[in-house]
Amino acid sequence: MAYRVIIVDDELLARQRIVELLETRKEFHIEAQCANGEEAIQQINTVGPDVLFLDVELKDLTGFDVLQNLNLQKMPLIIFITAYDSYAIQAFNNYALDFLLKPFKNHRFFETLDRIEERMKLNNYGTDMRQFLLDIQGNIGSSPNTMASRFPIRENNRTVFLNKERIKYICASSYYSDVHSVDKTYTVRESLKNLLVQLNATNFVRIHRSTIINVDHMQELVHSDYNEMDVRMHDQELFRISKSYKKEFLKKLGLAP
Repeated sequence: MAYRVIIVDDELLARQRIVELLETRKEFHIEAQCANGEEAIQQINTVGPDVLFLDVELKDLTGFDVLQNLNLQKMPLIIFITAYDSYAIQAFNNYALDFLLKPFKNHRFFETLDRIEERMKLNNYGTDMRQFLLDIQGNIGSSPNTMASRFPIRENNRTVFLNKERIKYICASSYYSDVHSVDKTYTVRESLKNLLVQLNATNFVRIHRSTIINVDHMQELVHSDYNEMDVRMHDQELFRISKSYKKEFLKKLGLAP
């Protein structure tokens, strides 16, 4: 019996490498390859795979978004593929069979396949979908007490736990984001939308499609003659507040009418 596999990763080379490695094992049959979250949701719901290789951060959705939109009786075995550690990995830690940290070695991948086969030998290897959704909905949006004030950032071969209060602002940079702390700037492969969810703190506010600020590091608002508004930080950096975020921003500051 061959195990049905779906691969979800927005990087073509990453998908091809997984395909090449899987093709060396006749026990696995690749049913579909998906480059984005929407396609993944459709394919997974249609196929009902036994095994899912799932990238944590896709261009349109997160792996969490994909799993929340599945309509299955039982979850497949989930193998997360990621270039960084994040709260997403922690939230799913009880449900992912394994996760592969890019760039992974061939032997590490084959270790994962061995684990899959061992789990498949159990009669009840899948997780009940209803219980899965109840549990992750309880986990997401809240962090363990020990992590509530700390933010994990993957840096090369280590994870730095940065105190949230030391983050001044975060700026989008292509497919990456620059996290500016009091001491240092970290570059992470995360969208601002996901970072804002992971920070899970009221003092972090998005003021532009490319900017999140920590209001505790804000010095003043600067008004122009053209009804435009900027925010000046304590380090004298100046950021424009876009019209689409202005109302919500002022509301959070208690300045909205």
